[in-house]
Amino acid sequence: MNDVQTTDAVQTEAPPPVDQAAELDERVFTANYSAVGRRKRAVARVRLVPGAGAIKINSRAIEEYFPVPTLRQLIARPFDITRLAGKFDVEATIDGGGIAGQAGALCHGISRALSLIDEGTRKQLKVAGLLTRDAREKERKKYGQRGARARFQFSKR
Repeated sequence: MNDVQTTDAVQTEAPPPVDQAAELDERVFTANYSAVGRRKRAVARVRLVPGAGAIKINSRAIEEYFPVPTLRQLIARPFDITRLAGKFDVEATIDGGGIAGQAGALCHGISRALSLIDEGTRKQLKVAGLLTRDAREKERKKYGQRGARARFQFSKR
């Protein structure tokens, strides 16, 4: 009546969560990574250099180049997601576009450069949608109209 089934199952515990930066190989933090990011008409050429987290854009500090805090948060987002803030200095040159387009291009460029580190960081950035190029561009003006969608004012008489 006491039919007890025994199995020799080995229980494996999941490893405790480890910080991404501590898990990466030391040679990751000695290499330089470069990528190009784009948004609207802006193009950002980004270099990641091992350092303390300083960001230089066109040889200017980030606070000077992007005075708006929300744009600085957008730029720091790839580092926050991958938990690599303070591990790399960013040297970027940005051409074209306005201030929001340039911030988006820089975010895209940093994300693409971080994705070169290893497959784990690439997956994190992919899930967050930071590796996808935002394809929205300005719609062209059409002839016979005042703008892309706006018509000339209509007068009955």
